[in-house]
Amino acid sequence: MANAFFEVPEISNEPVLAYAPGSAEKAALKKALADFKSTTIDIPMTIGGQKIYTDNKISMHPPHEIKHTLGHFNKGGSEHVQQAIDAALAAKPAWENMPWQERAAIFLKAADLISGPYRAKMNAATMLCQSKNVYQAEIDCVAELVDFFRFNVLYLTEMYQEQPYSPSGIWNRLEWRPLEGFVFAITPFNFTAIAGNLPGSAALMGNTVIWKPAESQVFSAQVVMEILEEAGLPDGVINLLLVDGPVAGDMIFSHPDFAGLHFTGSTKVFQTLWATIGKNISKYKTYPRIVGETGGKDFVIAHESSNAKQVATALSRGAFEFQGQKCSAASRSYIPASLWPDVKKYLLEDLKSMKMGTTEDFTNFINAVIDERSFDKISGYIAAAKKADNCEIIAGGTYDKSEGYFIEPTVIVTQDPKSITMCEEIFGPVLTIYVYEQSFEEILEIADSTSPYALTGAIFSKDRAAVNLATQKLRHSAGNFYINDKPTGAVVGQQPFGGGRASGTNDKAGSILNLYRWVSARTIKENFAPPTDYRYPFLAEE
Repeated sequence: MANAFFEVPEISNEPVLAYAPGSAEKAALKKALADFKSTTIDIPMTIGGQKIYTDNKISMHPPHEIKHTLGHFNKGGSEHVQQAIDAALAAKPAWENMPWQERAAIFLKAADLISGPYRAKMNAATMLCQSKNVYQAEIDCVAELVDFFRFNVLYLTEMYQEQPYSPSGIWNRLEWRPLEGFVFAITPFNFTAIAGNLPGSAALMGNTVIWKPAESQVFSAQVVMEILEEAGLPDGVINLLLVDGPVAGDMIFSHPDFAGLHFTGSTKVFQTLWATIGKNISKYKTYPRIVGETGGKDFVIAHESSNAKQVATALSRGAFEFQGQKCSAASRSYIPASLWPDVKKYLLEDLKSMKMGTTEDFTNFINAVIDERSFDKISGYIAAAKKADNCEIIAGGTYDKSEGYFIEPTVIVTQDPKSITMCEEIFGPVLTIYVYEQSFEEILEIADSTSPYALTGAIFSKDRAAVNLATQKLRHSAGNFYINDKPTGAVVGQQPFGGGRASGTNDKAGSILNLYRWVSARTIKENFAPPTDYRYPFLAEE
């Protein structure tokens, strides 16, 4: 019997390992990579704790080595969607009534498994599946996912301790109930941490979840599922469903027990899902929670007082790490004409030194984009820029998909701040720069009005007045705003992540704000001395 309010272990951000030559972590990772490459895996769906195999086997290939087969996953149909719904609802009573510290212990253990015995396996899966170099994998599938699991537990305890005032004779209590129904989590390819956190945060709060990962991320998603199971997650709490989106959506979004959507992906898809939920609103027992983080057209704006080398480094890292496939990646930049010669020199020097190739070669900074569809879209933007009269490609511009989906880091200089590649989300290693002669204030207004998105953005300046002006003018331009830093690299517990406008609901994963979305408060008032007379004093006359 619980007879205390338990304090969780001290929580801090997971250290990022260096993988230096001769280090133990590098040796372990290379072995894990070799093990994955020497075998093929058959990944089932996990529904109600059961491993589901089908006749529809979909092959998986590293984006940087498309001739190699990592294995297959088992694709399901509408019958498996119904099984997942049934499993989630069946598991819900026991899970939501499990003491909070028991739920918390599962995710704390999962975090320790990732940071310890599963670290190499988790990294290797993400490196091969999503073509991330070791650093990009380490900060994602290990450090960030561990931080999500641990900090979410800390935020849970803070939430539960938030209680109302109770005057004499009254005890007021606030109960944070899970949602009434099941949650549907749809996760993207680009971050294993997001893939683990979207179902994980809702589940921690007592909800049961149907999880549909992106097909191009299933290989590492399966490792997350394996870790959660080893950590003791009960059957049916998180159900790994591998079906086409419309097949899942047709049944889930028309089910009366659908209670919430946790989504990261494209703006267009999210808007379609929102419209579908609105159309079906009369079918639901409750009003579903809709949480989404979608696209971005993230900016770097330099003031004339900026340090050119710092700006160039922010562009090199912010635009081209993980091939620009971060929703926060620097995709457009505004550089003053007075600073441009130096920024250009340093940026081109950086790009010249970047090697591109497979993730198994640790000297490669650039790897492949995720799949052929993405390759064709990105290369299409580059091809159009080559033909445009108002654009000049000063670096990169080449691409090849014979061995893998490789696109050279590409820098476009445009004469039009509203040109296509300054406005539209590309989601690849393409940076467009506008060299401005206008006033700093005018360029801030241009940047604010150029894109429908408002996810991340950065400004560089040594002038405090300019920093203050930019912070005010760009208040609604980015949910994560950086001063003298690149617009990527948000850390759980430090920079809660999300954006507004067309970039999402800004519910800030990595903070307590996100967890509030997966609970429904109930106020309980207990009167220790109930009245026995209906009459109030005002009824009496002197």
